[in-house]
Amino acid sequence: MFWGSVILFALVLGLLTLSLTRPAALKAIRPMHWIIGGGLLLPVPVLLLLLVAAVLLGERLLPRPGDPAPMRIEARASQWQWRFAYPDNPGAGETEVLHLPAGQSVDMVVTAEDVIHSFWIPRLGGKIDAIPGRENIIRIAADKPGIYRGICAEYCGEGHDIMGFVVEAHAPADFAAALEAAR
Repeated sequence: MFWGSVILFALVLGLLTLSLTRPAALKAIRPMHWIIGGGLLLPVPVLLLLLVAAVLLGERLLPRPGDPAPMRIEARASQWQWRFAYPDNPGAGETEVLHLPAGQSVDMVVTAEDVIHSFWIPRLGGKIDAIPGRENIIRIAADKPGIYRGICAEYCGEGHDIMGFVVEAHAPADFAAALEAAR
């Protein structure tokens, strides 16, 4: 997706440069050709490539026969913070930092206490709404250990801008120790 955006940016930059340096060359192209070429023909292959990339990347998160059951982590939103619980790890307690095992799929069980929020870690997966009285599940995975940022992607009141959270992905061998240290 990054390289596709680089190619599109280069194309637009090239057309801009051409329009500034040789405006007569672009005047020869009729407006209807711009509409058909730039508005209809160009978006079709671009959207098709983005669709293929999204489907292939999304396929990695689907369960396969023989795969171990993914870990479940609960994410609870309230104005204006996130709290995370680890029911698969008794005694882990609740944390304000989301700890994940790198290289493993995790089912996030997302809910809210007060108003609608939206759980999103842009580098790890899609987003899903956190709705009071309802549990929504989204599967995410961190490919490698590291620090990621998560946000509330739904305007939820005057404190919305401070409703971010930190995600720490740990090597599988270090995950239990990280949960213990966070407690």
